Amino acid sequence: MTLLPPTRRRRTALAIAGALAVATSVTLGIARPWLPPAETAPVAAAENGISPAALTLPDDPEVLIFGDSWTYGSAATVPTDGYAYRLARLIDGDTVVRGVRGSGYQKPGIDGPDFLTRVAALEKWIDPDLIILQGSINDRRSDAAAYPAAVNAVWDAVVAKYPETPVVILGPAPHELPVGAATARIDRDLGSLAASRGWWYISPVQENWITEANYLQLIDVGAGRKHPTDAGHAYLADKVAGALERFTTAPVTAADGAKPKPAK
Repeated sequence: MTLLPPTRRRRTALAIAGALAVATSVTLGIARPWLPPAETAPVAAAENGISPAALTLPDDPEVLIFGDSWTYGSAATVPTDGYAYRLARLIDGDTVVRGVRGSGYQKPGIDGPDFLTRVAALEKWIDPDLIILQGSINDRRSDAAAYPAAVNAVWDAVVAKYPETPVVILGPAPHELPVGAATARIDRDLGSLAASRGWWYISPVQENWITEANYLQLIDVGAGRKHPTDAGHAYLADKVAGALERFTTAPVTAADGAKPKPAK
């Protein structure tokens, strides 16, 4: 974990996007009767059939993790036991954690504004090799029709600020079961919007991370107000690390079948 300006920066190399390499473990749709029907399920491939670019990260990568109370570390014994901090150890790197409780793409938080305002306020010294945008179930009571535009505005701001940095979207994880219709809708919207950009999308809902069997172990339903326990944060960190490993080892070819040229 680092919350101070880095003294060394090695720019991430991003491999060229190719066709056919879709991570099925991320995109696999598992039948769940509580989920409302959707026209398209969240997928990792872009709508034009081009798969997301494989991630090539340097040794000791620095990852900016931006999100809501789950990223903040709510319900952990101390916030720095949260998944976003734990992830640093699993990837042998550093994480710059920017989580605000109660915030979302459309909703201001308890101790900070909405995502778009927060992106504009990110410190200039932050120069990540990878960005993970997490959340958010906090938008489930906001205007559903306006949600895609709000998400795209945030993502456009991130790209404008970090034009050469790859982005991974981490969708909402269920805080209660069965998964609510609004949470499922957010998951679908984020998956579809990520697909349209050719970005990797991690769906805890589609991957069935939280089930009836592990819910009470992973989620603090008492004082934690349905946020992850210490065990839950450790579990989330492990799941995210596993997804990133898949993304960095995904086969990549150019659309014409030629091997991509090394990124500069």
